[in-house]
Amino acid sequence: MLSTLPLVVASTETDVSFESDKALALTISENWGFPIDEKPVEGFYLQVCHNVLGLADANEKKTLPVIVDFASPASLYRKAHGGGRKEPIVKAIGLKGNVHNGAAPWHVVDATPGLGRDAFVLVSVGCKVTMIERSPIVAALLDDGIRRLKAAYPELAERFALQHGNSADVMQYWNGENVDAIYLDPMFPHKKKSALVKKEMRLFQQLLGHDPDADALLAPALALASSRVVVKRPNSAEVLAGNNPSMAIESKKHRFDVYLRQKS
Repeated sequence: MLSTLPLVVASTETDVSFESDKALALTISENWGFPIDEKPVEGFYLQVCHNVLGLADANEKKTLPVIVDFASPASLYRKAHGGGRKEPIVKAIGLKGNVHNGAAPWHVVDATPGLGRDAFVLVSVGCKVTMIERSPIVAALLDDGIRRLKAAYPELAERFALQHGNSADVMQYWNGENVDAIYLDPMFPHKKKSALVKKEMRLFQQLLGHDPDADALLAPALALASSRVVVKRPNSAEVLAGNNPSMAIESKKHRFDVYLRQKS
């Protein structure tokens, strides 16, 4: 798994955002240790362009960089039209309606956040979500997504927290506030004959590999969560760590295995 990539300022000196992009790249470099460099001829690299951090592949010149965009029109449409409340993940995580029955926000740890789409669904229905990401590359993308969300929708960004580290270790040695639920969506190895996965997932698999240690996440998650652990799996996949869930909520292509815990 790659831990660093060159960081490129992709805007040109004639762009209005050039100076601010340079400043942003310097901040990202200082925070995450990516060396600022020229655009590579081949391979992966990170780029700052028009105030957005993206992950690009020099071998795929016609493909747009992968970014984290919590404030994308699609995400905000789903939030505005109540789509989140109807999604299986919201039911699986233990919410009813737009908020949980308790007075305090439901605190969910997303230990495998990817590009944060599921985390945003949970934030949009009132949860506080702590994302744990071990790849500094993906963590930097998530951090940039939260930064831009904060500028546009600060009330939503305040519900996000991000920790950089190995999820199994962070959960095992947790020293933060109470965790109601934990969400796991480990990358699943796709069969060669299966249809091509989405661009982002294909790029992630090339860059980061699969999650061979995904089974190791379940035990610390069960020990930490006070209400439940939810594991998203393809319908064809076996249960995580050979541990049968309390129940399963199925959607068209996936199911959500729910492991209920005794509430404190």
